[in-house]
Amino acid sequence: MTKIVGKVKVLLNHAGDSIVNITIDANFGLMNKPIVSTVLDFSDAAARKVKALKEEESNPSLKLRVSVYGGGCSGFQYTFSLDEEVKENDKTVENQGVTLVIDPMSYQYLAGSEVDFSEGLEGSMFVVNNPNAKSTCGCGSSFSI
Repeated sequence: MTKIVGKVKVLLNHAGDSIVNITIDANFGLMNKPIVSTVLDFSDAAARKVKALKEEESNPSLKLRVSVYGGGCSGFQYTFSLDEEVKENDKTVENQGVTLVIDPMSYQYLAGSEVDFSEGLEGSMFVVNNPNAKSTCGCGSSFSI
């Protein structure tokens, strides 16, 4: 919230001018929640699933890459892939001997989020629990900020 403090000159019924102090608390219609953490969490369930996929593929160098792209029904879309490389400016998060990789452009949308693995009626999938998302689509694969 922004606090604006100042003085204003007020004309009162043409009887004379008065100077009054004002304070305005303004959030300009936005209900912003500050990002508490810039760390990206990699849940134990997601790490276990990546570990199982590495064993299934017989490829110990596989890493889970999460990215954010424009598109989807809500504006941005999460994508997950298995990758063997970590590029120069990528961010990484380690858990249980497996690595989560995030490119710098995607990281700005994911900071403070948790990458998890979910199994339910909709199937088994990696999901992002993003406290910065203002809305998501029904399936949870796209979001808006």
